[in-house]
Amino acid sequence: AGALAAGVFPQLAGAAEKSKVYLTKDLSAAGLLRLYGMVNRDITGKIAVKLHTGEPGGPNILPREWIKAFLAPIPQANVVECNVLYSSPRQTTEGHRRTLEQNGWTAFTTVDIMDEDGDVALPIPGGKQLKEVAVGKHLLDYDSMIVLTHFKGHTMGGFGGSLKNISIGCASGQVGKKQIHSDGTRTWAGGPLFMERMVEGGKAITAHFGKHITYINVLRNMSVSCDCEGVGAEPVRLPDLGILASTDILAIDKASVDMIYALPEDERAHMVERIESRSGLRQLSYMKEMGMGNDQYELITL
Repeated sequence: AGALAAGVFPQLAGAAEKSKVYLTKDLSAAGLLRLYGMVNRDITGKIAVKLHTGEPGGPNILPREWIKAFLAPIPQANVVECNVLYSSPRQTTEGHRRTLEQNGWTAFTTVDIMDEDGDVALPIPGGKQLKEVAVGKHLLDYDSMIVLTHFKGHTMGGFGGSLKNISIGCASGQVGKKQIHSDGTRTWAGGPLFMERMVEGGKAITAHFGKHITYINVLRNMSVSCDCEGVGAEPVRLPDLGILASTDILAIDKASVDMIYALPEDERAHMVERIESRSGLRQLSYMKEMGMGNDQYELITL
């Protein structure tokens, strides 16, 4: 993985110490919990579990039975979400709650829609595109965050990993998401500057929680489409690769991308095209520039 990383991203090589990224091929609730046990040392107090709960009937979102089992032994843990900006039942809190029920989440947990009562501005240390971003107000109720991500492609971002999950995922539906998706002249502007705004939105979250945040990426049912596309998502064409966990957001997202780039050409080509045609790799290089983590990692298989 390290050699591949240097080959794909030579501009990111050279860190003295490597971050630890844990991998299991055990795609199950037990595998998820085992990996969490490797990266949970600073997760204390009231815990926000940020995951993508999906559009109505979304086929690729994380299995609800996994999440039920994952939450059971973690005290004071709560799944959190925010409303969305695009056309969807999830644009409103009422519609969002209906979707949560339809997708099976309300059978075992209460999802905190963090912008239900409005938003609050978080500063972005070192931000160039944005100086602050509006996040769901309830974010301030939590002491720690577990970023539990279904890794996949993304229509605008190229790929959606831990960074996308906290940046766009914690931004408030009507204010924060518009800040990230707008270049000042139009909303939904993509390309490298969008990647930078998305990274800066994520920097607000990582700076807020400090060491009290950790990351898990599930590389399963990976389409080039985001879970925000619901039943309209492109078919899954990548093999399932496992679950990754780290306390380093850059290391885990880079390791996830590297695992895809390591696949045979015929298996990876469509996802690589999606990532590179959207300038998705700028997520990784700009996270490094923003001091959000280490691009050099040790992949530890359990």
